Amino acid sequence: MSAAPLTALVLGGYGNFGARICRALAGDERIQLLVAGRSAASAQAFAATLGGGAWGVALDHSAPGLVQALQALGVGLVVHTAGPFQAQGYSVAEAAAEAGAHYIDLADGRRFVCDFPAALHTRFAAAGRTAVCGASTVPALSSAVVDHLCAGWQRIDSIDICIAPAQRAPRGQATLQAVLSYCGAAIAVWEQGRWQDRLGWAAPTPVQFQRLRPRLAAVCDIPDLELLPAHYRVTQRVRFRAALEVGLAQRAFAAIAALRAWGLLQRPERLAGLMHRTGGVFDFLGTPLGGMVVRVAGADAEGAAQRRAWHIAADNDHGPEIPCMAAILLARQLAHGQAAPPVLPLGAHTSTSLLPLESFAPEFAKWGMVTDVVEEDAPAP
Repeated sequence: MSAAPLTALVLGGYGNFGARICRALAGDERIQLLVAGRSAASAQAFAATLGGGAWGVALDHSAPGLVQALQALGVGLVVHTAGPFQAQGYSVAEAAAEAGAHYIDLADGRRFVCDFPAALHTRFAAAGRTAVCGASTVPALSSAVVDHLCAGWQRIDSIDICIAPAQRAPRGQATLQAVLSYCGAAIAVWEQGRWQDRLGWAAPTPVQFQRLRPRLAAVCDIPDLELLPAHYRVTQRVRFRAALEVGLAQRAFAAIAALRAWGLLQRPERLAGLMHRTGGVFDFLGTPLGGMVVRVAGADAEGAAQRRAWHIAADNDHGPEIPCMAAILLARQLAHGQAAPPVLPLGAHTSTSLLPLESFAPEFAKWGMVTDVVEEDAPAP
């Protein structure tokens, strides 16, 4: 007799990222999908478009009684996509552990992700469940790329990551709010082998891509800036930047960063609603092509200096599918009983190095995304 399907509840299930995850999971016979959000009507209407027995439920994750609600629904996995995470605590994850459910989130808040294992490992280990924080482009995909590029290396000296979204790709207000929260704020960055402060979204500089035109990019505050230096023992630099397609938009963020640094704009995240409504004003200058590059430098197994880059190009406004892939892969792994590697550890973890790069390949192919590995000029000894 086959085991019963895993009941997976997606919080924010009809939102920008949640809806993409729901579409991917709805056709899996090992998953009973629940689309959850504050509006029962919206959740049920979206669930009706999915098929596969998906159904919608009203659930406010910030309201009392979350544990009881999860237990009443028989939830075995909570996928939390309802950001922004920068201002959230761990109440959803704590409720999942108490209800005996696995947990996955798409958090991008640095403190939220970096502090997650220490705060919740004991709870999930005692419950015999797995919790994964930051199951998104960073650090799930970014670390998978670094593991692939640097396999067998003696040393990693630098990791440079840049995400380049398409101007016309759908964007959520919660994502904008998260990004604006550190615009112009001091960010601790590992540079020249020590921690130094850099202002978020300030001083954009050019970045080269394999299949995209060069773009201006600026420093963003993400968990990788803290996780990767320790995880890979990086000697010199870990840098993460974002490169908007339209230079005017990039410079607008730089201007907001300057206003905050000068003390003239205390909380830029309050502009998220306005920018979400008016963000399409630059769309006529953009394209549906976005992508990402990860550059690494260090010493290979023989001690020779190496520098490599991994690029991905996502056309047709499919770029927002990438942040959802890790959560989809992890949910499927849990639903299928972890019969195939990688076997996910019990307890609470960040997504760093949990998934190999090859596990993403079917998802890239599904959306027509193209990847390249480029051997670049090695740095001088």
